[in-house]
Amino acid sequence: MADAKADAKGKAPRKPHPALEKLFELYPGLFGARFLPLKRGVYEDLIARHPEAFKPEELKLAMGLHARSTRYLECVAAGHPRHDLDGQVVEPVAPEHVHHAILELFRRRQGRTSDDLGPQLRKRIAAAIEDSGLPREDYAALVRSARDEAANAALDDAVAELATQAAKREALLRAFDASGKSETEFAEMYGMSHSEVARNLKRARQDKAPKADAPAASS
Repeated sequence: MADAKADAKGKAPRKPHPALEKLFELYPGLFGARFLPLKRGVYEDLIARHPEAFKPEELKLAMGLHARSTRYLECVAAGHPRHDLDGQVVEPVAPEHVHHAILELFRRRQGRTSDDLGPQLRKRIAAAIEDSGLPREDYAALVRSARDEAANAALDDAVAELATQAAKREALLRAFDASGKSETEFAEMYGMSHSEVARNLKRARQDKAPKADAPAASS
């Protein structure tokens, strides 16, 4: 049986920390087959709810291992909201936490391959920017690193790509407004599918909306 559990290098898999096993037993929906981002202060909640089940030092160590695990970072990077011990959504994960999780996952994966995963990183950062609901420049200012120039370069590339896409959508909207044609006719004229045109025109109008609302918001 021991040989069956050994990994490819002949080493037995590392046994989980006892406190993590207890957490899995108590909260399988948070620490089980599926991980979910946890609310800030969950350590204190666990101590208060289970004073006899955990030694504070051991729980703190276990929670650190959990938060640094690849599976936990993946659920944070995916932007899932934070949950309390009852499995209820408490708050969204902050954009900077999503960004840092994306970077850490990239570092781990890049360290295991000779392939350049940079394009995947830039694509994922771009998606995180759009999911955050923040203007591109605000997101960049929020997450920019004071020491990691490579991460900043990937961030700048993602921001530039999103700006290029927005400029293309804006140009398409201007051309559509000037054409006097229906979306279907416009799509046929440019050799595009109607769904693609409709999607890009909708996004272009959404891109313009915050600019139109900005003066009213500041007054």
